[in-house]
Amino acid sequence: MRIYVPQSKESCEDSLKCADMVPRPSRGVLSKHWTLDPDIVFLNHGSFGACPEVVLNEQERLRRQLETDPVQFMEVDARELWTQALSALADFMNADSEGMTFVTNATSGVNTILRSLDLQADDEIIISDHSYQACWNAVDFVTNRTGAKTVAVPIPFPTESDEQVIEAILDHVTERTRLALIDTVTSPTGLRMPFEKLVAELQSRDIDVLLDAAHGPGIVPLDIKKLNPAYITGTAHKWLCTPKGSAFLHIREDRRARIRPLSISHGASVPGTAEESFRFEFDWTGTQDPTAWLCIPQAIEFLGGLLEGGWPAIMEHNRQLVLSGRELLLKALGIPSPSPDSMIVGLAAVPLPGKGTLTASALEPDPLHTLLLEKYRIQVSVFGWPHHDSRYLRIAAHLYNSIEEYEYLAQALKQEL
Repeated sequence: MRIYVPQSKESCEDSLKCADMVPRPSRGVLSKHWTLDPDIVFLNHGSFGACPEVVLNEQERLRRQLETDPVQFMEVDARELWTQALSALADFMNADSEGMTFVTNATSGVNTILRSLDLQADDEIIISDHSYQACWNAVDFVTNRTGAKTVAVPIPFPTESDEQVIEAILDHVTERTRLALIDTVTSPTGLRMPFEKLVAELQSRDIDVLLDAAHGPGIVPLDIKKLNPAYITGTAHKWLCTPKGSAFLHIREDRRARIRPLSISHGASVPGTAEESFRFEFDWTGTQDPTAWLCIPQAIEFLGGLLEGGWPAIMEHNRQLVLSGRELLLKALGIPSPSPDSMIVGLAAVPLPGKGTLTASALEPDPLHTLLLEKYRIQVSVFGWPHHDSRYLRIAAHLYNSIEEYEYLAQALKQEL
């Protein structure tokens, strides 16, 4: 089925040929499981995810259970469900559940690690100039406060290969490097980083890696025991489609004693073993609604059952869809591919022609974003990236999307640009 949307009189006058109605594409057949607004072409799963209705219903059930007896739920019921959720997520990523804890988002996980480090003057933390700005800000905060140094590694975009990325990062390692913040998939440019090789290379040089897997579970395969990074944090509410505010932090066993939660609470004074102290401190940092995390097991199971082949098939489906969508955009814009297909998973960015307008704040929408939303009802990420002095448009793909939606976006870009 196609939905038809009237164009404005002004936009019709700008075209040589303009019908009174412009066809808007329908979503994929699996979109019936999501509650997304049917009036929106939603191509921005990467920002906040989108939660299926069955998982939202489970969260509502848990919330109602909580409110029937908040004390019983918080002190008894939720503790068992919390352990089950930790185990389910740990199993999904082959991680040590004893080192797994929940945080509200990956930025909180990054801050937890950075704020616990004992940095000295002139120590160095490596990031790339594709790093998520919030995490970049957190690195700058701790380095400025301690006299340490943020080393932002320039990585070209367009990017030629994994080897180009690895070489750029390793060329900036010095005897003062204490930590490297490495992305699994970069937020602004949608690049699948060669994080497996980077973790191995950096940690072989006695440099701890903090792996930012905000775009991690459900978009790239993760085997934490095999990777063995010092630290990894990531979200469940993006590609696993859990309710908002469900993320994780995993700390390797030999690093757990030195890391403290951002909120020091009751667990700090409870006696016990190192393992018990870790659980006491991280599992109870104050009263909050735990139901988003408690939905993780159901989300993993439900989405994994939507395609034959489970999660590997979902990741490959989303990758192929976003590659096809990216190709349509590149043709519409008349530009070459900014990276090889091997560096793309369920997220991809394309440079926009010219320098355009770089907005002063991440909270200030790019004019093209506003135009696409208001005129075409397309929700897609468009933003300036000052570190590259460029503007990017980033698409995402999940099971509810269809190739027709990217065709529609490509047609809109051809008309507007």
